[in-house]
Amino acid sequence: MRDPDEATDGPTDPRVHPEQSPGFGEEPGGLADIEVSRDVTLGEATPRELQATDLGPVADHSAAELIEELASGDRVERRRAALALGEERPSTGVLDALVEIGLADEDSDVRQFAVESLGNLGGDGASEKVSERSGRAARQALADEDPWVRAEATVALDRIDRIAHEQHLETLLEDDHHAVRRNAAISLFKIHGADTLETLLDLSYDDSERVREWAAHLLAGVDDERAERRLEEIAANEDEPKVVRSTAMRSLDIDAGKFRRQFTGGIENDSADLPGESRLNRRPDL
Repeated sequence: MRDPDEATDGPTDPRVHPEQSPGFGEEPGGLADIEVSRDVTLGEATPRELQATDLGPVADHSAAELIEELASGDRVERRRAALALGEERPSTGVLDALVEIGLADEDSDVRQFAVESLGNLGGDGASEKVSERSGRAARQALADEDPWVRAEATVALDRIDRIAHEQHLETLLEDDHHAVRRNAAISLFKIHGADTLETLLDLSYDDSERVREWAAHLLAGVDDERAERRLEEIAANEDEPKVVRSTAMRSLDIDAGKFRRQFTGGIENDSADLPGESRLNRRPDL
């Protein structure tokens, strides 16, 4: 069984643990018995498109070649180039390409990967000039029509300088998509810790079960009677999805101070096996 303290020191998304997955341990009699209720979209992605985050094919490409592919390749090549440029030296040419070409691409995945790369380039260790340019571009991406681009832009702002972008993060709590609200809440928790109590209590009533799940997870870091009462309410609420209730139950057993000390976030350094496959921003495309 999972150690309760692992919620603060292991994988930061409670859903990455198989035993917490809806339907774990059950044996449905057929497809009709399987319930899908977590925003899963059945898509038509080709095997090649699903491999767009594999940077192996462009591992030996120069920055100039990647920029050319970003500008004129097919959508898989553009997606791969947008990600790969995030591992290059943040030269003016690379930044210009990501901002002027990547963020203007008609394909939302290219735009998402471009802003992810900007967040990587403008994060820890970046020069003030690079961080400023990357941050400005990420703020512009907050207005993108695609919610997953906005969610990735939220991640980028967190990486670049979450404190400097606190006002933007507060505004993003009102976004109409759950991933944006969730990412903003996590970033604000990193800034203020237990002082996010009121925000987390509000989000524990959010329309999205994913946001409620994360609110319950983060309430583990708040040593306050109101947080405990709310977690108890969630855990006892049979109308809540099992994953939300189980997250609340685990949070009740966690030491709040230890949680805050060990919490390493959910939107920073959260990439999965391949670049671009953020555990939070990944969209099931089956």
